[in-house]
Amino acid sequence: MSVLPAESTRRLDSPLARRNPTVKLAVLFVVSGALLFVLDPVTPTVLYLAAVVAVVASARIPCRTLARAQLPFVGFAFGVFVVNVLSRPGEVLWQEGILRVTVEGIDIGAALAMRTLLTGFLSVAFVLSTDGVALMTSLHQQAGLSVRVTYAVLAGYRMLQQLGAEWSTIRHAQLVRAEYGRRGRPRRPVRRFGAAAFALLVGSLRQAERLSQSLESRGLGLSPRTTWRPVVLAWADAVFAAGILACLALVLATSAAAGVLEGPGGLF
Repeated sequence: MSVLPAESTRRLDSPLARRNPTVKLAVLFVVSGALLFVLDPVTPTVLYLAAVVAVVASARIPCRTLARAQLPFVGFAFGVFVVNVLSRPGEVLWQEGILRVTVEGIDIGAALAMRTLLTGFLSVAFVLSTDGVALMTSLHQQAGLSVRVTYAVLAGYRMLQQLGAEWSTIRHAQLVRAEYGRRGRPRRPVRRFGAAAFALLVGSLRQAERLSQSLESRGLGLSPRTTWRPVVLAWADAVFAAGILACLALVLATSAAAGVLEGPGGLF
């Protein structure tokens, strides 16, 4: 029986989740690197809309989950936009005292904001559609990541998965011993919260020490080693990568032909 929630099981069995994690990570880096040289708001907006449609159709991730995961990037993008609008010199559209809005500030701010949203959305889609163990196994097999780093990261990943349950156990234990006020609420909640955080930190450090000793005793870093569940690199992964890069190239070429595409020169 699967220990994953139904939502996690669905998205980890989606067409996007079945693609090789190393290939998806490489494509994410390529797209993010290409966006560094795009400084007009139209091109990243088109790419963002295309990415939303593709991820919703292929990842089986609920739109509500995607929207919630985007909130930190929305806040950061809004901050980037406001800073550029109010601080970048250029043709003045509106001015009141020390506040000034320029055309260049709006253009560059909107471009950087949309670039942030696109990179954030692609990162969220990658994280939600990729199993952590499969990612590290794939990096070891296809990217040549060393055995020592792979096993250490996998061990840390397992520890992170257990932190929520350990935190809940500590908090429930505190509530059992807590002194309650007249309204039935535990007294000094802030102090108990700090004590719980300290207990979780100490427990994690001790667990990490035991885990490192266990890994060393089992010959961490020795080779050759076999893989229990190898991650396959198939032709479908090559088609997936080629399709995304072709779509990126098509949008950039169309934007350049239409005279919309702006490069790093737009900053100066």
